[in-house]
Amino acid sequence: MNSQRDHAQQLLTHLAPDQVAAVVHLMEVMLNPLSRKLALAPLDDEPFTEEDRLAVAEADEWRKHNDCIPLEAVLADFGLTMTDWEKMGQEPSLDEHPGNG
Repeated sequence: MNSQRDHAQQLLTHLAPDQVAAVVHLMEVMLNPLSRKLALAPLDDEPFTEEDRLAVAEADEWRKHNDCIPLEAVLADFGLTMTDWEKMGQEPSLDEHPGNG
């Protein structure tokens, strides 16, 4: 395992700054639990039904005649605040991932 890490670090030293940024982003996505679950989730292969099409059309029509509901109002329905929302969107630090170190 250490030889693989050493090799990866050696390879990083030969990359241009924009390439390093891309690799860092890829590693962050790989370590993000939500991203990992989404990547491993099975493909939704259910057909888009006529009922689905009607529901989308109904929602589109509703939006033409109504204001959008602010996120703050939706969160309040669940007893949450924008601060709670922002905390949910934060990526955990590397120290929070098991098996690192």
